[in-house]
Amino acid sequence: MSGILLYVIGASGSGKDSLMSYARNHLEKDSSIVFAHRYITRPHDAGGENHIALSESEFDARLERKLFPLYWQSHGMRYGIGSELNHWLAKGLTVVMNGSRAYLSEASRNYPELVPVLVEVSPEILRARLSSRGRESAADIESRLQRAHEFTKLSHVKLLRFSNNAALKETGQAFVELIRSQAKAIA
Repeated sequence: MSGILLYVIGASGSGKDSLMSYARNHLEKDSSIVFAHRYITRPHDAGGENHIALSESEFDARLERKLFPLYWQSHGMRYGIGSELNHWLAKGLTVVMNGSRAYLSEASRNYPELVPVLVEVSPEILRARLSSRGRESAADIESRLQRAHEFTKLSHVKLLRFSNNAALKETGQAFVELIRSQAKAIA
């Protein structure tokens, strides 16, 4: 039996981390759905998603031992998904992970059960969210908005689009239902 891999992608500020955290909390009793932690060369207290922090040398050692079936580099950091992913999929579980748009093609080649979930948000809302974070300059925000536009061109035979223009209390439950519907599709 093979599970399903929900590969969540979206522009920075689209709300992926918030949606995934909401879903993790609301699906914690569903043993058929698991959320993969990313291994990242970023300090554990850097904010954002709940991740496993690794030094560059730790990341290299795991990569050398083939412990990351999926890995990529973005924004000066390295990201990996641990080999537990293969075990979960072999058990028929639905695995939800935070992926990378740039790595989607390669991930799809390696995992035919991959279903990309694109979290979309309007440019106006994205600009407001990025501004409210206070982490980027005005020029950085404009650059992120330009990169976000590239997501509109994304295509994949299994692509699911998810609008995250409303408040989390509204979209969070819809995201949970999207995950549940995909999990039921393999049951």
